[in-house]
Amino acid sequence: MDLAYIPSPSTGVIDLGPIPLRGYAFCIIIGVFVAVWLGNRRWIARGGRAGTVADIAVWAVPFGLVGGRLYHVITDYQLYFSDGENWVDAFKIWQGGLGIWGAIAFGAVGAWIGCRRRGIPLPAWADALAPGIAVAQACGRWGNWFNQELYGRATDVPWALKISEGPNRVAGTYHPTFLYESLWCIGVALLVIWADRRFKLGHGRAFALYVASYCAGRAWIEYMRVDEAHHILGLRLNVWTALIVFVLAVVYFVISAKVRPGREEIVEPGEPGEPEAPEAVDAVDAGGVEDAESGEAESGEAAAESDASKTKDATETAKG
Repeated sequence: MDLAYIPSPSTGVIDLGPIPLRGYAFCIIIGVFVAVWLGNRRWIARGGRAGTVADIAVWAVPFGLVGGRLYHVITDYQLYFSDGENWVDAFKIWQGGLGIWGAIAFGAVGAWIGCRRRGIPLPAWADALAPGIAVAQACGRWGNWFNQELYGRATDVPWALKISEGPNRVAGTYHPTFLYESLWCIGVALLVIWADRRFKLGHGRAFALYVASYCAGRAWIEYMRVDEAHHILGLRLNVWTALIVFVLAVVYFVISAKVRPGREEIVEPGEPGEPEAPEAVDAVDAGGVEDAESGEAESGEAAAESDASKTKDATETAKG
């Protein structure tokens, strides 16, 4: 008998009239809003304008969703294209299935487009957003709890996750790997924030730190999972992906620190033709009015002196 465990929700959907509110999608949406909010605060602290992070996120988020879904469908193609499966299910993103590797890769492409349109360096924007992305992942992992998916090996620890009987799952208590990864992502966000303040990371190094630290945790958490996955040399595909991406992130961090030390001084330069501040315009106008009035006064005094001089000369001539 299990004395303590984490219960799973009886359903992942709440019907609000004709509108179904799905727990998985709700967690993703919350994560996006938190990431943009935190990224905006960090961007302003770096000298950027309020709202820029959200403007670029309009490009990054859709690309990220498409990339995340593509990675999942490609790496788990048997769930959609095997005999007896319906390939239309590959488009049902609300049922779960987003690969973080594809989401980050395609999201970076969307962010690059948005940054290029605004004349902003992508590495600086990525540094500002890095902790927010980690927090967004922490929120998104709770979507797996709603769907009762991606849990670990069977266990009887007090914090075990209770799974009910269902398609492709057996009732029992399992390691809550969704919770492990959610907590790990919170730790990654705090690490990046601390390191950025302590060492003034720039030129994409805060983002590289986020990637490397996330991959380190993802590797051992992935190793605990028992859901179906492709294996290469005895390791799950996502474990290999985490190891490779970890190495690439560390290499980038080291090379970037040597080639471009320090942090960007300007992250969002002023746009050409930007109007002057109202205070400056008012000051110029006021100065112009004062100069004009002064000039008119001086001109009037000079004219009066000239007329007086001519009158005096005429009087003396008449006397002579």
